[in-house]
Amino acid sequence: MYAIVESGGKQYKLEVGQTVDVERLDANVGDLVELDRVLLVADGETLHIGKPVLESARVAARVVEHGKGRKVIIFKYKPKERYRVKKGHRQAYTRLRIEAIEA
Repeated sequence: MYAIVESGGKQYKLEVGQTVDVERLDANVGDLVELDRVLLVADGETLHIGKPVLESARVAARVVEHGKGRKVIIFKYKPKERYRVKKGHRQAYTRLRIEAIEA
């Protein structure tokens, strides 16, 4: 059984027991989070597709940790001018462990 869920503007294919990194959520470590923007649920032979979301479907996940991703370097440069800008960015994420998928 798997579900496709939208969180933070991105879509994730989730199965029970899987861990996934999503955009930072406002929850404490150990809390149970309910993802309700479920786009699709597949259970063996049956396939339920939302228009755009399934109203009765939920995915329960537990917050494992919060962290920051690897650093991405942004470098701007204009030739023949003394213009150089170097910036770095680390995106915040929340690691979730999927507990249950309710169709």
